[in-house]
Amino acid sequence: MAEFSKSAVTKETGIRHFFAAAGYSWGGFQRLLQESAFRQELLFAAAGLILLVLVGATLAEIMIAVVLFLGVFAVEAMNTAVEEVIDRISPEISNVGKHAKDLGSFAVLCMLVASGLYLLYTIASHLFFL
Repeated sequence: MAEFSKSAVTKETGIRHFFAAAGYSWGGFQRLLQESAFRQELLFAAAGLILLVLVGATLAEIMIAVVLFLGVFAVEAMNTAVEEVIDRISPEISNVGKHAKDLGSFAVLCMLVASGLYLLYTIASHLFFL
């Protein structure tokens, strides 16, 4: 039976794990800021939240929008991760790599549409149906 060698990476535990994970998350956020799509999504979220406040949306409506925007950011992060892995593993153009990237892009589109529809409905209900 083959023996497995110990990992070269040491895993932190307890409170050190918390701070290490926070550092990794901060690094991911900084990496995501390099993506123009993410910067545009941040602008979309900021504009949407400002509009919700201006039309007098309730705190619950604003919180739903925040959760949807966090979903957009999470899916964008996963899409970027998929793209980076595909580019690293398979720098040449392949159908499998293209499909993986296209699926990630579609997931982002779905979240953007869900967020946009929610914003349109909520803003319109405050402007026209009160």
